[in-house]
Amino acid sequence: MAAIKQKTKQKGFELVSDNWIEKSNVLNEVRNNRMTISQIRLFSIYLSKINPRDVETREVTFKLDEYAKVMQFKQVNTTRLVKTAEDLLGLTVKYFDKTGEYSSDGLVGFVMCQIFKRFKLYKNEDDGEWYVSIDCHDDVLRLMFDLQKYYFTYELWNALQLTSPNQQRMYEILKQYEKVGERIVTIRDLRDWLGIEPKEYPRWDNFKTRVLDASQEALARYTDIKFTWEVTGKRGKGGKINALKFTIEKNYDYERQYTIDDYLIEQKTDYEDEPEEFVRPHGEDGIDTTAYEQQYIERIKYFMEACDGEFTFTEVVELDKKLSDIIEPAGWSDEDYCYHHLEERYQYMTQQSDMRKIPNRLDYMKTITEQTVMPYIERIEFLMESCKHEFTFSEVVMLNDKMRTAMSYAEFSDQITCYHYLNNRYKYMDLQSKRRDIPHRYKYLLSILGAEI
Repeated sequence: MAAIKQKTKQKGFELVSDNWIEKSNVLNEVRNNRMTISQIRLFSIYLSKINPRDVETREVTFKLDEYAKVMQFKQVNTTRLVKTAEDLLGLTVKYFDKTGEYSSDGLVGFVMCQIFKRFKLYKNEDDGEWYVSIDCHDDVLRLMFDLQKYYFTYELWNALQLTSPNQQRMYEILKQYEKVGERIVTIRDLRDWLGIEPKEYPRWDNFKTRVLDASQEALARYTDIKFTWEVTGKRGKGGKINALKFTIEKNYDYERQYTIDDYLIEQKTDYEDEPEEFVRPHGEDGIDTTAYEQQYIERIKYFMEACDGEFTFTEVVELDKKLSDIIEPAGWSDEDYCYHHLEERYQYMTQQSDMRKIPNRLDYMKTITEQTVMPYIERIEFLMESCKHEFTFSEVVMLNDKMRTAMSYAEFSDQITCYHYLNNRYKYMDLQSKRRDIPHRYKYLLSILGAEI
């Protein structure tokens, strides 16, 4: 094994480029809830800053600016920090007790617990800087510290360029077995370890393209390992693939060792005259703002996050004015309600932009802010169920548009009728696929809408 730089208690708060991560096999194979890529990076950096042989290093401190960049904040404000703290403290892990085998009464023991127990934002009186400290939960100490055997190591830079949770977790799952050179994994375990929900990628071709192929390309390009895979073991009913064999090799052809310094430099975080906000709010003329004014500033910054930071402060003020025109006062005063109202419409606009060009996104957002789009989103999600979630949201939008031309207005307006109409043709396609090969199922289903079956 390559020599690992021993970590002592945190010296200062700066992140360093050559950090190593030591991770127990048990922690690597926990069933965790869906972490965002930013949360996974933060967890990796957290592990790189502790000394797994000294439990006193469990509390890790970041400079606020570094923390904001790791979490990829577009704007930094108290509201955003509170929300991300709540999200972090809500993260849980699940691991099986002993062998994880089912007992004679059909039960299997497991432990579920939080990862972090405390998030603290504070100003250091010695240097006047703001810091974030994070402490892990007592119940996960045994997973992170006192590593004797059954653990693996990797350098932090491998975790910094991967762009999705699937890629990051795939790297760790395979890195654990790098010395062995191969790993056989059931599809069920792989989906659990990656945190993939049961309704995500139900079709094999989607899982292969979006998870296996995408991870294979990313790891070969950005990390110190690469892999190939093949189907192994007995297949299930209908030829269902149950397990994969991964062959893991050292990779010498990655693009570069992307350091934490590179990562932090490339992240752009807008403080909008921060971190003065955390000291004392001031207006443009230098006079202290009123509590109401500061509260409204926080409100708008919160809503900017609902739009993924795409629109400026002034533009989101315009959207908020639209909300005040269409939502009764009690609803408008509920910031979470308004946040979700904007977030739903922003997501709808994003889905629409996948299918057609939207020249002025702000104007479009203003228009749909005044409209009820959720029934439409719910309609598409309802129709996705009629196709057993085989097709994406955008694909079912196209199916819905095709049904509009194939059905009468009264039929198309009835969601139940549309559900059965699409479901009957989906079943017909399944029947035909047993008799002959249908290489492009979506195109085939699209073609038979409007046809008598």
